[in-house]
Amino acid sequence: MFDTLYECFWSDSLWLPVGLTWADLEDKEGRVYAKASNLYVTLPYALAFLLIRYLFERWIATPLAVSAGIKQRVYLKAEENSILEFYYTTQCRNPAQVDIDGLSKKSCLSTRQVERWFRRRRRQDRPGVLKKFTEARLLRSAFVSVCICDYSDINSNFIVSQQLSQYWYYILEMSFYGCLLFSVAFDVKRKDFKEQIIHHLATLVLLSFSWCANYIRVGTLVMLIHDASDVFLESAKLFNYAKWEKTCKTLFVLFAIVFMVTRLIIFPFWLIHCTWVYPVLYYPAFFGYYFFNTMLVVLLCLHIFWAYLILRMIRKFMFGTVSLL
Repeated sequence: MFDTLYECFWSDSLWLPVGLTWADLEDKEGRVYAKASNLYVTLPYALAFLLIRYLFERWIATPLAVSAGIKQRVYLKAEENSILEFYYTTQCRNPAQVDIDGLSKKSCLSTRQVERWFRRRRRQDRPGVLKKFTEARLLRSAFVSVCICDYSDINSNFIVSQQLSQYWYYILEMSFYGCLLFSVAFDVKRKDFKEQIIHHLATLVLLSFSWCANYIRVGTLVMLIHDASDVFLESAKLFNYAKWEKTCKTLFVLFAIVFMVTRLIIFPFWLIHCTWVYPVLYYPAFFGYYFFNTMLVVLLCLHIFWAYLILRMIRKFMFGTVSLL
């Protein structure tokens, strides 16, 4: 049963163009091709990233934040109360007045005391600026070597051997996104938490498929486009936490420009155009062709959603104070 499913999943006709088989992607004549087994190392690397991140936040990011004048606010802790704690963790963090009256009777506290308990309890779970500063992903380690070439050529020759730089770029990028998925349990939850999870999963699926099916060149370009704007966003966050408002706004505007150009212009009108139009000039459409382009469109939809949020932030520049918290 398992062998049958395995053979069906890795069927040549499912993932590869007509006339090609997985045997064509085996190493030969000094050429080294991508293999699914190459990606196994991303799991221990992702765990290593978690350890590196912990050490970085503890010994580098925290002292740096303190030197920048960022301090952790200390709130009064809510008194221990099993009844209120159970309701807080299982029902609601911000109960309605009717629920407060009921909890007041059960806990033998006044409604004012119950309201104060919930306020303090919510503050306990609220992440401080210091924690947000240490979680900024400014120092992502990723190295890329990409040649400037005609984008229409990325599909003209399906059988292309990998470069060592591309291998490490894939491994580091996938390990990084794996680290992000592992750390969602204790990271600060942002307003776009669900969209971030979808983005990370879609990116991992896309990178895994592009590596296994030998879509390495276009996969590398997709990663490069996604990484281009991140450094400006993370830098803007750091300066925002440090209350350097002018620097923050300047960096955020740069981020917005790079984001719009790379993810809303280059990504759909160059890369997706190339992966959608040019492949069918060389071979008939197949399942892998549709699957790969569908994942790219999912990312594009997320880019449009984030572009909407970015435009809202820019609007606040004109009428109020920006906050990237």
